[in-house]
This record gives sequence, structure tokens and C-alpha cells, in this order.
Amino acid sequence: MKLPHSFAPRSRAQRSAALGAFGAVASWLLLASIAARAATAGEIATAQAAADQMQPSATLRKIAENGAIVLGTRESSVPFSYTVKQQPLGYSYDIALKVVDEVKKRLKMPNLAVKNVPVTSANRISYVVNNQVDLECGSTAHVAERDPLVAFSNSFFQYGIRMAVKKKSGIRNYSDLANKTVATTAGTSDEHILRQMSIDQKLNLRIISARDHAEAFAALKSDRAVAFVMDDPLLYGKIAQEGAARNDYAVTGTSLANEAYGCMMRKGDPVFKRIVDDVIANMQRSGEATKLYETWFMRPIPPDGINLQFPMSPEMRALFANPNDRTID
Repeated sequence: MKLPHSFAPRSRAQRSAALGAFGAVASWLLLASIAARAATAGEIATAQAAADQMQPSATLRKIAENGAIVLGTRESSVPFSYTVKQQPLGYSYDIALKVVDEVKKRLKMPNLAVKNVPVTSANRISYVVNNQVDLECGSTAHVAERDPLVAFSNSFFQYGIRMAVKKKSGIRNYSDLANKTVATTAGTSDEHILRQMSIDQKLNLRIISARDHAEAFAALKSDRAVAFVMDDPLLYGKIAQEGAARNDYAVTGTSLANEAYGCMMRKGDPVFKRIVDDVIANMQRSGEATKLYETWFMRPIPPDGINLQFPMSPEMRALFANPNDRTID
């Protein structure tokens, strides 16, 4: 499928109207967002001066000009971002839609279109960098080595990296994998960690770098691999999709690393990042994010009514109490 690099511009009158709305809203956005946090008239004046010096949002300008916001979506990152009958849905996708609602308000464009572009672990960063998507909220780890390329929002999920195995295999930890074939997903931090562990521990792993999580789990399911190493909530998601056969699998192994997911966007646009950060922080502090978590991790979800039964961790509760965009390094 050929993915568009941009969308056709609208008429001159539509472009003019959109840019006019953008210009007015962008200036107000900066001042209101900062001044709302100021406690004194002096702080408000300082905030206004700082806002006046800041550049407008290139992302908001692009969205206004095109009359559409472009979301990068995943196809098999259950329950974060996945597709059912070509329709994206999931925990992360719901967060992205909350950002869309806020952008519509800020730009005063209630009929703003939403374009969904499928991305993979291998190409998601390049799609953000090259303006093919405006926002990617899926299952992307905020790790320090990605900071020079893209900007990350406040984190919305914390997790560990472990492995799914068949119970009958007898595999319990990574030393049991020596000289065996292991699957992971290409382009993930998990792949890098797995390869480094194989070297450091002299495990001589044969690693299948699959296109997506569904393909990696299929390697485990068909016995082409003895383990699937990935973020533990994604492992629970794939196992839950197996129905009655879910009892044949287990998530095991000491966590190789602890990481956090965030939404990705282009660097150098603090105005747009502030919008995304504020949406996530407000959801977490208000309790809305907790309800969203319960919907996607503790209740039956589409398309088959599976229930991940994945209770919220103490680390997640701490994150919701203190929203931030820090890496866990």
C-alpha cells in the first residue's frame, strides 16, 4: 500500500481561513497554557514575554492547512493500538483521539479530519521525522537513544521486558535459551537488548526479527522459536488472543529492562508537545486514565471479548500521580 507523504491542499479560500484560525489560536495557546500556571501578575508578564518569543507550532500549521491530523497506528499491538476490520482501536489509540479532540478545540476546527496511517516498529520513527504522521501513540518505548530523532510525550504506560514460552518447553529464564531460536520484533528496543544479552551471556541465540508482534508470536506458536521476547503487556495480549489455548503459554524470565511508552511527535515543536503532554497529564490526574486502563486491561475487549487480566502495577499508579516524560534508564 502506497502511503501519502502529504494530503492535497484545499482551495485558496479554505487555506486562508485555516491559516487565519491557526495564527490566532497559536498565539493564544502559548500564552494561555503558560499563564494559566502563573500565580502573580509579574509571572504572567514574564510568561507573556516568553510566549511572544516562541515560534508557532509547525505541526498545528500543517494540520490547519491540510484540514486533517494524521495518526500513526499499529496493526497488532494488542491492546494498545491494533486494527479490527481495518478500524484502529486500543488503549493508546483512545489517548490519541483525546489529543485530536483538544487540537480541534484549539484550532476551532470541529470538523477536522482524522487520517490513520499504519506503521510498524521498523518504520514508525521515520514516518514521524518525515512528516508522514503527526502523532504516533502505540507501543513505542521512550528510550534515550531516540531523543535526538523525535520528541516524546508524557509517558502513559510502564512495563518490563520478558518472554512468552510454551509451558511444556520447560524454559523459565534466559539461560535456558542457549543455542536456541528466539523471536522478537524488528526495530524495537527489545531486539537491541536481546542481541546484546546474547553476546554478553554467550548464549549464541538464533534471533528471528519479525515484522510485527503477530508474526513474532506465530513463530513461537509454530515452534519455529522457543520464546518470544517483548514488552510484557504485549505478551499477555497475544496470549489472551489464543482463547482456550492461552493456558498453554506462560510469561516468564526476569525483566531485562523497565521502560515506558509515550506518544511520538516531531522535534522542535514545544507548543504541540505541550498539548499532548497536558492531555495525558489531565487524564492521569483526573482518574480518566485509570478508567481507560480498566477498560483495556481488566475487561473483555474486541474483537473476541478476551480479557488480559493485567492489573495496574504500583509503578503505573505512581506515574499517574506524577505525570512526566522521563526515560527509565
